[in-house]
Amino acid sequence: MTTIVVTGIGATSPLGGTARESWDALLRGESGSRPLEQEWVAAHELPVTFAAQAKVRPSEVLERQEVKRLDPSAQFALIAAREAWADAGAPDIEPERILVDYATGIGGLWTLLDAWDVLKEKGPRRVLPMTIPMLMPNAAAAAISMGLGARAGARTVVSACASGTEAIANAYEHLQQGLADIVVAGGTEAVVHPLPIAAFASMQALSRRNDDPAAASRPYDTGRDGFVLGEGAAAIVLETKEHALARGARIYAELAGGSVTSDSYHITAPDPEGSGAARAVLAALAQAGASVDDVTHINAHATSTPVGDIAEFEALKRVFGDRVGSIPVSATKASTGHLLGGTGALEAIFTILALHERTAPRPSTSTSRTSASRSTSSRARARSATGRSSRSRTRSASAATTRSSRSARTTTEAGGAAPLPSTGRGGLERGRPSASERARRRAASTTQDDAGHLARASRSVGMLRARAAANLLSSRRPPSAGS
Repeated sequence: MTTIVVTGIGATSPLGGTARESWDALLRGESGSRPLEQEWVAAHELPVTFAAQAKVRPSEVLERQEVKRLDPSAQFALIAAREAWADAGAPDIEPERILVDYATGIGGLWTLLDAWDVLKEKGPRRVLPMTIPMLMPNAAAAAISMGLGARAGARTVVSACASGTEAIANAYEHLQQGLADIVVAGGTEAVVHPLPIAAFASMQALSRRNDDPAAASRPYDTGRDGFVLGEGAAAIVLETKEHALARGARIYAELAGGSVTSDSYHITAPDPEGSGAARAVLAALAQAGASVDDVTHINAHATSTPVGDIAEFEALKRVFGDRVGSIPVSATKASTGHLLGGTGALEAIFTILALHERTAPRPSTSTSRTSASRSTSSRARARSATGRSSRSRTRSASAATTRSSRSARTTTEAGGAAPLPSTGRGGLERGRPSASERARRRAASTTQDDAGHLARASRSVGMLRARAAANLLSSRRPPSAGS
């Protein structure tokens, strides 16, 4: 098998306008969830009045003409891809050897609904000629391809919340097949709009903590009541290790393997036994040539919905058995909200940086927020695994990220970072906590569980313990709440 490595990262998220800004804000325990100030919130009497909007608006970064000709989802994607490409050193490579694998869960929703309003209010002559190219789900991949001159392909996967992670898994396969030397992969979403908010609220999938948006997303907490809708995009540059070394590129991590499965259970609710997600994780590990004992950190889907977290934890138990209680789990959606088609890519970057800097986000509140694995899971040979499960088509993808080269970080205050010490074998291991720390974690274990949309981390890294599992399993909701 050809070794695939990560050489560039880029993101624009609710936490920051770049990948580094987003990561630093995550380690500080910040929340990107804020009250919505748009007039349409009151006009439509929306039951949810907050979301995790991108911290930096595309109009502050892109040229005016680009903003005019691209849907917000493609705008976010282009910003993230440009940052990732620059971070990779803007490789000098033949266009025919550059491929784009980019995803979205919904696509150009703002363009579609704005055009419908124009048609109703002003007639067909006022509908913009660029409406169709702007609303297509592959618009983001096309914009990136044209922006970078990528001619090996511009491919789009649409599989709900699993989209971003599945795009990375596809990129891995395309590099293994020799279709390109470099692939720009990732995902995007921009649906903070009254219709999706109303629809997700009708599904009972959104948190309704209008009085406390910053603490609304709380994966694995017993009081969790849904996810927080987010927006943004992320992109990573992948290439063969041979190609990266030949051009002197910096390597963040190795993408060790990936897998796609389906649980064929329900259009929105996960299989409560977590079988599809578990198969995805095990298949990713097998492709990576690794065992479950090699994993010392998990980046979870952890959306903060009542049903999804339980299923995800069940999947982790299937894979890791009793050992799951001793593996650190990151649930970053507590900070970013749920970016739907963009979440897998953003959380892949958080996992890459966790490996590269030997650092994992630490809980920023007394509530331990964690998650398990989802049918779209990402796993890293540098002994970190990420898990995710897609429900709509119930497609699950798993992509692997691995091997980092930096020393451990030791910030330990709340909302800070937990060190991931390097082992003698170049992997990651969790140091044994003190007695007082173990007692604190047990007290914090009465937390919420997530219901399974498409979230991978939160502002916290928590330990899934037996007591926490009991709390998760005691909280049941209708299947519609588990998207």
